[in-house]
Amino acid sequence: MRSLVCTTPGTLIYRDIPEPLPAAGRSILRIRRIGVCGTDLHAFQGTQPYFTYPRILGHELAGEVGGEAYSVLPYISCGTCIACLRGKPNCCATLQVCGVHTDGGMAEYLSVPTTNLVPSGGLSLDALCMVEPLAIGAHGVARAGVSEGEWVVVMGAGPIGLSAVTFALDAGARVIVLDTNEWRLSFCQERLAVSCVLAGPGSIKAIKDLTGGSLASVVIDATGNLAAIQGGLDYLSQGGRYVLLGLQKEPFSFSHPEFHRKEATLMSSRNATRADYDCAISSILAGRVDPMSWVTARVGFAEAGAAFPTWGPEVIKAMIIL
Repeated sequence: MRSLVCTTPGTLIYRDIPEPLPAAGRSILRIRRIGVCGTDLHAFQGTQPYFTYPRILGHELAGEVGGEAYSVLPYISCGTCIACLRGKPNCCATLQVCGVHTDGGMAEYLSVPTTNLVPSGGLSLDALCMVEPLAIGAHGVARAGVSEGEWVVVMGAGPIGLSAVTFALDAGARVIVLDTNEWRLSFCQERLAVSCVLAGPGSIKAIKDLTGGSLASVVIDATGNLAAIQGGLDYLSQGGRYVLLGLQKEPFSFSHPEFHRKEATLMSSRNATRADYDCAISSILAGRVDPMSWVTARVGFAEAGAAFPTWGPEVIKAMIIL
């Protein structure tokens, strides 16, 4: 079968590899849709943590088993570590993520644990492919404990940022989106009708103007950018919660006196759980989110290798069709 392999940073090649064989407890998924994530782009650029080459990318997946459509939980957990036993398989001590730690779905078929298949619930293949990034946003907002009426700043107007905005709005929050790219901010404002601020020297004042003088009680980073992560504390009010959805390869730092003065809470948000998938699917079915409006590039599998290096900031979500 055909696969698309990232052999080294900046290089993607097509390879013929053996089809997966049947195995107990596993299902062979015929891949039909692949969403291209920031993780894939960072891996291609050589800036993705937890990554080795060569690797078949792809963890935002929709496919078919026996003619039935499924989304896929691409996170393979052990079930026995402390995290798993406490209901947090998303951060299992030996977690393996398809397309990151193990080969992923940029291929015609993929063997996955049968328990990681998520039935379609009536969603299209396109919509099923968008469930994983939506679930990431749902998990981050749940981690933050967002409540009705509070101000939330989401840094980053890409798909994960849009997902976080969606579920923060669902929780009744008032949301401000921060980004360095004016086109992405316009896209976000048009799709989600939220306040947007261009990141820069005047962004703190702009946020205070929108909130009536206060900073945000929740800041969510969805950029994975080192400068953005280190600057996020500036937007956080006293007693606030700062959630890192984005992932950065390098160490980051804050002013300890400022962090202490605010008695801030810092937390990471890793991957998603089955409950987050259910939340994402129900949100699509209820019409509270239309993730297909975020897809700004669609290519066939044969064209994906050539298209991959061309996807820049004005591609919100690229989808590969098989």
